This record gives sequence, C-alpha cells and structure tokens, in this order.
Amino acid sequence: MVDAALSGFLMVIAWPAIGYLFVGVLIGLFFGAIPGLSGLVGLAILMPFTFSMEPVPALALLFGMFAVTTTSDTIASVLLGIPGTAASQATIIDGYPMAAKGEAARALGAAFSVSAIGGLLGAILLGLSIPVVKPLILSFAQPEIFMLALLGLALVGSLSGGSVLCGLIAALAGLGLSYVGYAENGALPRYWLGASYLLDGLPLVPFVLGLFAIPELIDLAAKDSSISKVPRSSISGGLMKGVRDACRNWWLVLRSTAIGVYVGLLPGLGGSVVDWAAYGHAVQSARDKDGFGKGDVRGVIAPETANNAMKGGALIPTIAFGIPGSPAMAVFLGALLIQDLIPGPEMLGSKLDITFSLMWTLAIANVAGALLLMLIARQLALVTFVNGRFLVTAITLFIFMGAWLATSHLGDWIVLLVFGAVGYVMKKGGVPRPPMVLGFVVGPIMENALFITSHAYDGLSWLGRPICMVIGAMIVLSVVLGARWGMGRSDDRRIAIEGQPMDSVVSLVAIGLLLAFSIWGLVPTFSWATDVGTVPMITFMPAICLSLAAMAIRVRDVRVVRANNEDVFPVRRELTQVFQLHLWWMGLIGATIVAGQTVAFPIFVALHVRLAVGYAWWIALLCAAGSWVFLHLLFDRALAVMWYPSIFFY
Repeated sequence: MVDAALSGFLMVIAWPAIGYLFVGVLIGLFFGAIPGLSGLVGLAILMPFTFSMEPVPALALLFGMFAVTTTSDTIASVLLGIPGTAASQATIIDGYPMAAKGEAARALGAAFSVSAIGGLLGAILLGLSIPVVKPLILSFAQPEIFMLALLGLALVGSLSGGSVLCGLIAALAGLGLSYVGYAENGALPRYWLGASYLLDGLPLVPFVLGLFAIPELIDLAAKDSSISKVPRSSISGGLMKGVRDACRNWWLVLRSTAIGVYVGLLPGLGGSVVDWAAYGHAVQSARDKDGFGKGDVRGVIAPETANNAMKGGALIPTIAFGIPGSPAMAVFLGALLIQDLIPGPEMLGSKLDITFSLMWTLAIANVAGALLLMLIARQLALVTFVNGRFLVTAITLFIFMGAWLATSHLGDWIVLLVFGAVGYVMKKGGVPRPPMVLGFVVGPIMENALFITSHAYDGLSWLGRPICMVIGAMIVLSVVLGARWGMGRSDDRRIAIEGQPMDSVVSLVAIGLLLAFSIWGLVPTFSWATDVGTVPMITFMPAICLSLAAMAIRVRDVRVVRANNEDVFPVRRELTQVFQLHLWWMGLIGATIVAGQTVAFPIFVALHVRLAVGYAWWIALLCAAGSWVFLHLLFDRALAVMWYPSIFFY
C-alpha cells in the first residue's frame, strides 16, 4: 500500500497532471464563490474536456476543481450571508455576524486555514480508511440513514437561538416543502398547485437563494449602509487573528475533521448534514455558548473544517462500491467510467495507485486553494465596507442568474421572490431559516428510507438495531442540551440565531404562516393512499401542535413588549424600501419577458446604479456594460444557458 501511495503521489505531481490540477483549482474557486454555481455544475462543464485525456490528468482537473468549491463558498457565506453552496449554510450563522462586526477578514482567515487542514486531514483519513471502511458502510442500512437524517434535523433545530420550538417548526416546514411534486414512492403529484413546473418539486437553488439572499439584500437597501457596522479604520490584523484562532482551536478542528469524513461517506446524506453536525457539536461541546449565533469564530471553524474533510469521505463509497454519495459524485462516477476505471475491487487492487492519486489531488488542491484565497482575503473583506445599495445591484445579477440555472424557467424567479418574502418574515420574526433548508434537503431521503424500512420490518422493531439506538440517544441528547441552552439564554429571547432583533408582530405572522401551511398540507393527506400520504401526515400533525404552542408564547411576548412600552412592530420603518426593491425586481422580470436577460440586466443595472444608488450616469453605463460582458462570457459562452425566449429577441 505504501508503494501505491508513493506511486499515486508521483503521478499527480508529474506534468501535465499537476498543471491540470491547478487549472481545476482556479476554476473551482470561482464556481464555489458564486452563489448558484457549485462543484456539480463545474464537473458537468469540465467532463467533456477530459474525454481524450489520460486518467490521472483528467481526474486531477475534475477532482481538483471539485475539492475547493467548499473552500471558496465561504466568501459569499461570510461576506453576504448567502450560502455559496449547500455545504456552507451553517457558516452563515456566525460568519455573517462577524462580517457585520468588521471581522470579515478574521472569519475568512480562520475559514481558509481550517479548510486546508480539514481537506488535508480528510485526504489522509481517506487513505487510511480504505482497508477498513467496507464494514462501516455496509452497517448503515435504510433505518440508520433515516435516523441519521433525523439527527441532523434535531441538531439544527435545537440550535435555533433561544427557541428550540421555532427551530423544530421550521425543520418540519422544510420537510413539508420537500413533498411538493411527485411522491417518492408513488405516481401521485402532491401540492403542485396545478403548475407543471412544480411536478418535479421545488428547485433547491432558487429556494435557498430566496430564503437567505433576498432578505440580506432588503436589509442592505433599507439601511443604506455597508455590511460592516463598524468603520474600516477600527479594524486591524483580522486575517492573521483568524489563522491564530484556527491554531488555538486545534482540538475542535480534529474533531470536526472526523465528523466530516465519517458523515460524508454515508451515501446521500454527507453534504446535507455534515456542516450542521459539526456546528452542533461545536455548540454542545463548548463551555461558553453565548457567543454562538452572534459572531463566534468557532461557529465558522467547525463547519468549514467538516465540509472540506467531507470530500474525502464522499469519495469512499464511490470508488469502493460504485455508490455515489451525492449528485456531484454521480457525475464523478461517470468520469471514472469514461476513463475505463471500474469502482470496486479494481480501484482497491490493481488501480490502487490511481485511487491514491485522488487522495493526493484532494490534499494538494485544498492546500493550494486555501493559500490562494489567503492572499486575497484582505481585499475580499473590503466588500463589507462597500456602499450597500451598490452591492444590491451587483448581487441581484448573481442571485437571479444563479436561480435561473436551476431549470431555466421563469418559475425559478417566482420561487426566488416568494421564498425571499418568506425568508424576510422569518428573519425579522426570529424564526430560524437553516432548519427549513435542511428539512427540505433531507426530506426525500427520509421519506424513501422510512418507506423501505416500514416495509422491511415489523412495526417499530427496527428501532432496536444497535446503531439506531445510539443515534436515537444522540437525538434525545441534542434536543435536551439545545433546550437547556435556550433556557440559559432566556434574557436574550428576542434575539434570533443570526443575531438579529426579533419583531414580535412579524414573529406572530411568521409562525401563523407556518401554521397555515401545515394545516393546508395536512388536509389532503387523509384522502391519499397510505404510501403517499403517511409521511406528510406525520410531518404536519406535530408541526400544527408545535405552531399553536409557539403562537401562544409569541402572544405572551407581544403583551410583555407592549407592557414595557416598546415598539412591537419596528419593521414597519423598512416596508417602503421592501416595496420599492420588489418593484425593481418585478421590473427586471417584466423586462426579461419583453427583451430577454441579456438586455434586461444591463438596463436594470444602469437604472438602479443611477436612480437608487445615486452614482453618475457614466458610472451607471460602465456598470451596465460590465454586466453584459459578464453575462455573455460566463452564462452564454461558458455555461451555454438557455435564455428566456423574449418577445423581440432570440
């Protein structure tokens, strides 16, 4: 095995493999940094270029690109409060508040450092795990998959600020949204509202971007200030302070690496829950928990370590058994087959050197990507001091086009704006958004696993499986510890997990919306077949009960606020800006219908920069020209996007 490892290393550092690896790293950093793009998109784009290449250079290009997307996705999560990819959602909870405090460079320094360490250690653990991983993977059947997904929901729900109740409601609502479209185990469409667009379910990217990105844009426009709430002159030494934070929390880094690798190797779940599992572990293992959700650097270190270490774990079932652990790994499996590399005994036997070349590619790519980002981290952090309304213009372009990549249908933008409104109400009302996203992601996995489990076992006998019992104990422990943490923060009840003040009236509205959605979702389940309606039914029933309890608590909170002569509805001061910004976005959609995106976006940029931001016309026109070049080069030429069939242009 040592000979195979050495041979794999020499193959990677030989020319041209090392050159292709660094090209892949540069491309991966770009794709991870832009919300809506991802390693999956990058793999799909690059794979055709590898058809005529030798195996090691081809895999170095593809896996080098894929390895670093979870390093650069930190940029959007920290600077903008928008998940760059699904694996960076937990980073937002403390990363964005750090940026608001002027500590963006510190957060990025810590994140990039632990990304390199996590990726490197994950690659090493990948190599060491190859001989012993088979029994571990085979011990996880559908009951264990279901319980592990449930643990992920319990972890993120129990970490929802001072309200475990609201976190669990949001998680159940996310599960409910995942049932839109054809049922996992039947031909019956559910909750599709008569729109064929929804038959395949809600697309993930517009849903996530709407829930997280739109509320941040509204905040930037309403406050008319930069992301950072402190002057630039008061910030110093942030980058190296973040590096020192990473070194000081070395034990957390090691534990998060182990979580990343061994959760990441579970097919279908790794990328969905690994950052939350690491974040939950960081909170529950910390002695001082009050800083989490307000800008604690440990809340950046844990998920960023785990989501990079996860790549090594996700590769194991792919190369060992031909079982892709995620959509991206399914594409990568196709790349292996194109190179005539058959997963299984061959990859662990006669082709073991190529398997180890993937390990070295992962290690080198993570270190190289982190070092490159460290060089520009200070410049990236300056984004937090840029005029907020100008950022709204630029980010709108990225967000709307990122959402468009989902299905290239106008429905993507409708989903974006609808869940943007939902996300805004949840944010201002103190109802956490991360549990909803996680519920949405793991919903189909849980439904399918429960369906198979219920048909394979008598009643609930599967709960007696040893691993299920261990995970069940962890679920109970996480909820109990989360509730105790929430009680310990009772003096801070009106602060949400993202460090935002809670509007009591909007909180009532948010919980009322979730209650109405749960009732609407429950009603049709009584007339559906058992295989189709049971899982939604057991999701919405507790959601209704919990929502009623939460509403009672919020009514009491409103009375307390009113008795203290405090403003129960402070958000009303922002409503004018909210309305104006939505008018701009509706105008963009209308212009797209008439003239297409390549005309509508430059017009939107020019008018918004001139009229909303207040810059001179020459700056507005220069920005518009830059947006057209960006659309043309990236989305038209590189990604070959299907543009909206406008009335006048084709």
